[in-house]
Amino acid sequence: MNRMQYLKEFIKYTTSNVLGMFGLSCYILADTYFISKGLGANGLTALNLAIPVYSFIHGSGLMLGMGGATRYSIYQSQKKVQNANIIFTNVIYTTALLASIFLLMGLFLSEEITAALGADAEVFAMTNTYLKVIMIFAPIFMMNEVLICFVRNDGNPQLTMCAMLSGSLANIMLDYIFIFPMHLGIFGAVFATGFAPVISMSILSLHLQKGKNQFHLVKTGIDCRMILKTLSLGFPSLIAEVSSGIVIIVFNIIILRLQGNVGVAAYGVIANLSLVVVAIYTGVAQGTQPLISSAYGCGDQKNIRQILRYAMAAMLMISCVVYLAVFLFAEPITSIFNSENNLLLQKIAVPGLKLYFTSAAFVGFNIIISVYFTSIERAVPAHIISLLRGLLVIVPMAFLLAKLCGIIGVWLAFPVTELLVAILGVGLYFIKGH
Repeated sequence: MNRMQYLKEFIKYTTSNVLGMFGLSCYILADTYFISKGLGANGLTALNLAIPVYSFIHGSGLMLGMGGATRYSIYQSQKKVQNANIIFTNVIYTTALLASIFLLMGLFLSEEITAALGADAEVFAMTNTYLKVIMIFAPIFMMNEVLICFVRNDGNPQLTMCAMLSGSLANIMLDYIFIFPMHLGIFGAVFATGFAPVISMSILSLHLQKGKNQFHLVKTGIDCRMILKTLSLGFPSLIAEVSSGIVIIVFNIIILRLQGNVGVAAYGVIANLSLVVVAIYTGVAQGTQPLISSAYGCGDQKNIRQILRYAMAAMLMISCVVYLAVFLFAEPITSIFNSENNLLLQKIAVPGLKLYFTSAAFVGFNIIISVYFTSIERAVPAHIISLLRGLLVIVPMAFLLAKLCGIIGVWLAFPVTELLVAILGVGLYFIKGH
């Protein structure tokens, strides 16, 4: 493909993925809005305590989908059709195994997990309900993620966009119906979220029914070496998702001590908006992945760099829009989720939004550069970036800045971490990225 063709493909893939990921992120955002209206600050606290588990399930599916689909794209560009089918089959095996573990934990260990996440007596029952149902639906969530990645990499990003948006729309409609007319409370919210990927998969199945798919299940044993390589390539995607959950857990612990349940509810507004912004950047990154992997499989270094430049330009434009919107409209944004007009919640969340989202461009850069490394089979630098963002820097930074600056330090921990990792990411690109 020439430069103009690559630009058209980049626009097609990234637009579809950004819209689709935005829709997917609205699963939780819709829960946040309707729970705030129907269940108040305690409902928001319960949701925020449970979100890390959802992030881990979502991230596990994304790890398998992204890792497997990356290998699939490389094999397809090299005309290794049998290997492409073997990788798909092994991903399905692994997804079934991991999803079964989540399912069993939801059935038998939800109360222990709820207690470990810090839910007090006031919000324990709601948090436990959300966790139990979300884990029972884990097989559907994870299989949906895998199919989204493979269908997109099989040349059908428009269908994946339709699937994700339709699932999100169904979730929003069911949220309203279950919480308000049917008065099902937190169970209604989580059941709507769990049912949404069923709609998504029914749409993705059109790709299979019409015979357009080039990936198929084949008779093959479990290839542990292939699975480990797939998991290694997909691991940064898992960490990218799980990192948001880890950050939420750490911040919840700190904020509970500093501001109590209302502080956690205020952070819930910030965290859930952050999930949407991260999803947009992830959409850009995932849109580049099939193109970079295909170019890498063909040894086309020039176009690999060109696609990366397109992604970074798109990220910078999105970052400017995001921060301007947050800076100018922090107060009305918070009010949307503050149904009880809690003045303390408003006082905590508004400055928190303005400080927290100074991280926008650094977050976008880190997500894109990590997926870039994965797309060209440079797993180690992708792992380094993901682990530093998700655990090794953010956790001590949160405790340190909270001790020094209180709640302001909590909000600053995220942008400081992302800035430091972005500086390292630039260095890794020039050392390992060519």
